[in-house]
Amino acid sequence: MTDAASPRKSVLVTGAGSGIGRDTAMLLAESGYAVALAGRTLEKLEAAAALVREEVRPEAEVLPIVADVTDRAAVDAAVQQTVAAFGRLDAVVNAAGQAPLAAIERIQDAELDACVDVNLKALVYLARAAWPAFRANGREDAGVLVGISAMAIHTPHQKFSFYAAAKAGVEAFVANAATEGQRLGIRTYAVAPGAVETALLRGNFSERAIPPEKALDPISVAGVIHDLVTGEREEASGSTIKLPSP
Repeated sequence: MTDAASPRKSVLVTGAGSGIGRDTAMLLAESGYAVALAGRTLEKLEAAAALVREEVRPEAEVLPIVADVTDRAAVDAAVQQTVAAFGRLDAVVNAAGQAPLAAIERIQDAELDACVDVNLKALVYLARAAWPAFRANGREDAGVLVGISAMAIHTPHQKFSFYAAAKAGVEAFVANAATEGQRLGIRTYAVAPGAVETALLRGNFSERAIPPEKALDPISVAGVIHDLVTGEREEASGSTIKLPSP
């Protein structure tokens, strides 16, 4: 654990057991961040933590946290655990997501609720929980919030209507949160990738429907998130960064 008198920067990444979340945690660990890995499955989180220590450095500070991002109390606890472990919280990335396909007349209430809960409400829960920790860092680069949107908003597809609507909420929340964060030194962003080669994509589309070469590598999306968190990109707070598929 880092000395509480001079703690290194830390980040909480949700959906960190695989895909974009895991790759984001890896890149930020390489940049010296202590990383909290949040997700629903302990085995995946422990495997991701082991990968960080193997690929980055054995002494990397990694904290697996089992948490369901749709549970407000679990999100609050994850933020509190991160601060307790690392002494501060400098960034939150909500990489957890759901991308259900359904024609308008076949949308089920449970699907709609889960989609909004994971993609949008979780980001609001995380922001609300992290805001006081960010403010405690002072006004000089107090904190960074990143939400994952989708190109489905900007290039509409059939059967993605309520998924795209939830992701549009992510972009609206980020843009408006930036107006509150500006005076506090808090930056907020959305990243809107197209198809990304993840289990989430393959749960909806076969390789025949979307060939691997037509999908983004998760590490390329994670690289953009890394640069937003570390301040290496110059996009204004509140922006959405669009990443179309190849």
